Amino acid sequence: MPNVLFAGTDENWQTYKTLIPEALKAQGVSAVFSRDLAPETVDYIVYSPRSSVQDFSPYTRLKAVLSLWAGVERIVGNKTLQAPLCRMVDGGLKKGMAEWVAGHCLRYHLGMDAHIVNPSHTWRSGMAPPLAEDRTIGILGLGELGHACAEALNCLGFKVAGWSRQQKNIKGIDCYAGPDGLETLLAQTEILVLLLPQTQETTHILNARTLALLPQNACILNPGRGPLIDDKALLAALNANHIAHATLDVFAKEPLPQNHPYWAQPNVTITPHIASETRPKSAAQVVAENIKRGESVLPLLFQVNQNLGY
Repeated sequence: MPNVLFAGTDENWQTYKTLIPEALKAQGVSAVFSRDLAPETVDYIVYSPRSSVQDFSPYTRLKAVLSLWAGVERIVGNKTLQAPLCRMVDGGLKKGMAEWVAGHCLRYHLGMDAHIVNPSHTWRSGMAPPLAEDRTIGILGLGELGHACAEALNCLGFKVAGWSRQQKNIKGIDCYAGPDGLETLLAQTEILVLLLPQTQETTHILNARTLALLPQNACILNPGRGPLIDDKALLAALNANHIAHATLDVFAKEPLPQNHPYWAQPNVTITPHIASETRPKSAAQVVAENIKRGESVLPLLFQVNQNLGY
């Protein structure tokens, strides 16, 4: 019987203390699930990066760390972690992200802001948008979340292009890879969605040079990671009217400081890291499935390549 340590916040514990045992039972797995286990007896850690557990050295029989977060940048560089690390990808998170991205893409595509924010009550005729089939949306990052968003946008009729570190093949999506592929994608993208993981290679991937590759009046959505964007470069591109608008859900520092220039920027929409979040019920099922796999010596779901950082 495996011992499963919950290493998360008090709030997380109140949420998961019944959900994970129920999910384990549904998987036919008998386990001890507790916040209080001797490190040398622990087989799995259900983990939040806000946990007090930062040194994994005492967990000598650890089989896997199962993160409750999709992002793993706060843990992947921990040299004391020698066991496999799995990030969280649950069905609710994917659906939520696809809905947020699709909603804001449609908002840009239909020019909704001009009608919603119209204090002068100006009658703006002749503003019918093109059809979705005539609008290209580019997605940086074609992992689980990027793939889900690409399919949702494709179903709406948009021309969708995606870029990833390695070449991928997704039906109905124009897939690019590598430096040349990035430039090709940006040059045709009218709405850009950032869904890359945060690594050394992706930090400030959107900078003065790459922003300049986007067409005039392109729009940007960032529900991925704050450091993907060079903030100073984006502000300059917005002020120069090269970028028409940016909707930002994630930031290098959160909550976004009250004196940050984004708050005063009229062509920036700020959302407070709400694009999508882990849904506890479906997340508990992913955790239980991975513990069952670990006990059956099967490949773990969503295992992180710690050399690549995602």
